[in-house]
Amino acid sequence: MTLETLISNYGPLAVFLGAGFEGETAVFLGGVFAHRQLFPFWQAALAAVLGSFLVDQAWFFAGRHAHRLAFVQRLLKTPAAARVHGLLNAHPTAFILGFRFIYGMRTVSPIAIGLTSVSAVRFVMLNFIAAVVWGVAISAIGYLFGNAVEALFGRLRLHLHLLIALGVVLVGIGLLAFLLHRHWRKAGADKP
Repeated sequence: MTLETLISNYGPLAVFLGAGFEGETAVFLGGVFAHRQLFPFWQAALAAVLGSFLVDQAWFFAGRHAHRLAFVQRLLKTPAAARVHGLLNAHPTAFILGFRFIYGMRTVSPIAIGLTSVSAVRFVMLNFIAAVVWGVAISAIGYLFGNAVEALFGRLRLHLHLLIALGVVLVGIGLLAFLLHRHWRKAGADKP
């Protein structure tokens, strides 16, 4: 069995799992693979939406019903949890719609939201809207990036496409994380 056959058969499942537990990289690569016609774009986007939505719902209910568990307590003692509470108190609807777009707050946010008075129905609706926007957008960016890779490098073998895309994504994520961390540290130092 070839790598392309494996990705064609199990790619949407990998995107589903990756969207829930890893995030943007798996969804982005799902879009790249859809561009390579290993599976349809709608499957990549749907897998991203459902993976993100379902896992964030699970985290929300972990915060709501399992807040005494050790791993939940550890997550709530992180600096990210403090930022989540500040943003959630200032702009609850906007934060629920946007937390998955904020690097470093993806897992702790739904847990922290689950500990608040935000109703489960409200969270489900806002979480679904945000998951649709996020899943389709990141998949589409990957799909469009697939065009750029082909334009720059021609029809490379699949494993080279994967390595190039993964390398670019990892460097981009690392740079973004570094810049955001530096900004937050500077913003925290400037506060009296």
